Amino acid sequence: MISPLAIIEDGAVIGENVEIAPHCFISGETTIGDGTTIAHGACIYGKTTIGKNNRIFSHAVLGSIPQDLKFSGEDVELVIGDNNTIREFTLFNPGTEGGGAITKVGNNNLFMGYVHLGHDVIIGNNCILANCATLAGHVEMGNNAVIGGMTPIHQFVKIGDFAMVGGASALSQDVPPYCMAEGNRATLRGLNLTGLRRHAERKDINALKSAYKELFELGRPLQDVATELLESTDNSYVKNLCEFISNTKRGIPFERKNI
Repeated sequence: MISPLAIIEDGAVIGENVEIAPHCFISGETTIGDGTTIAHGACIYGKTTIGKNNRIFSHAVLGSIPQDLKFSGEDVELVIGDNNTIREFTLFNPGTEGGGAITKVGNNNLFMGYVHLGHDVIIGNNCILANCATLAGHVEMGNNAVIGGMTPIHQFVKIGDFAMVGGASALSQDVPPYCMAEGNRATLRGLNLTGLRRHAERKDINALKSAYKELFELGRPLQDVATELLESTDNSYVKNLCEFISNTKRGIPFERKNI
């Protein structure tokens, strides 16, 4: 299951039923969980922990030092959960001292070819990042989010649960949960109704539609509306949306209407 042509440094911890193809490199600080497969030419550097049943394809590079000029050899790490698919020529960097020293990936995610995760990125579960999506340092994604191909995400941006960012967009502000954003620069285009219909009940979708209209289509101050909705609603989806808006640091990218 482990090719004699793979280079595995002393100290690496490798679980059961792990496959490592020829010409891979595995650092001595790496931990690889049961059932993970690593295709030929993939390289895993530094303090990298990989969970169970991940599929890592050819020439993926995981754990190489951050692309941050301030990095000077601190103790940093990359942690990847279970059941992720990491396709060809992906690049995942570990954290930096200034960002918590960890880059963390959850479970059941799909990272298509040439995806880049910068330092201190946090990814939830069940996300899809299409080909050439690039996340700068400190980006945070929730669960069930989708990033289209050829889309760069600015550093420190946050993307909420069930959000979707269209392909060939350029995102520099936060995308709230359940919303879609698209364009260069990306702006909100509505709710991610397709994703919601797969996971939410009709009453929750209707509540989100009503909240979205109040927040983004009536021309009132966004933070004021979010505060009012938080005080008046008992719907967990609407609360999640409004709490995200209340806590945004980079702002929400939407076209303000004068009514």
